Amino acid sequence: MSEDKIKEVLRRMPYGWYVVTSRNGEDANAMVANWITQVSFEPRLLAFGLQKTSYSYGLVNQGRVFSVNLFLKEDQEIVKSFSKSRDKNAAKMDNVKYSAAPETGCPIIDGAAAYLECRVKEIYDFGGDHNIILGEVVGAGNMKDGEDKDSLTLPTVGWHYAG
Repeated sequence: MSEDKIKEVLRRMPYGWYVVTSRNGEDANAMVANWITQVSFEPRLLAFGLQKTSYSYGLVNQGRVFSVNLFLKEDQEIVKSFSKSRDKNAAKMDNVKYSAAPETGCPIIDGAAAYLECRVKEIYDFGGDHNIILGEVVGAGNMKDGEDKDSLTLPTVGWHYAG
């Protein structure tokens, strides 16, 4: 048992493991993310916790669009390839195969099972290391059959990003 009970409990919360893509003009990026949840039925809204110092934060803040690429459990190696930051891998998008999403132009990664396209409605800064991006879902697509139980999650990979 940990001395930090809050961290211990936060790590028990299951999260999906996604590739979030963003763009501003011709500049595009892809990053792994897990703090994403639906927060409204009408309109359909997602809330996304995004680290303020990340490369993607600048793209989302300026371009005002992002996409969430969902993957199946067996495709976790594709997702792992996006786990290094742009600072550590400046050329990370050079060999990535993707198509432009129809509504936002954000990259849809080859091998993704499904995607959601979002337009930024608000960015909330509460003074922490992450801001909350509120996005309205404006498009979606399914490329592979599956259900929620088939989707890649952090527990599947055995990683944590909480606490």
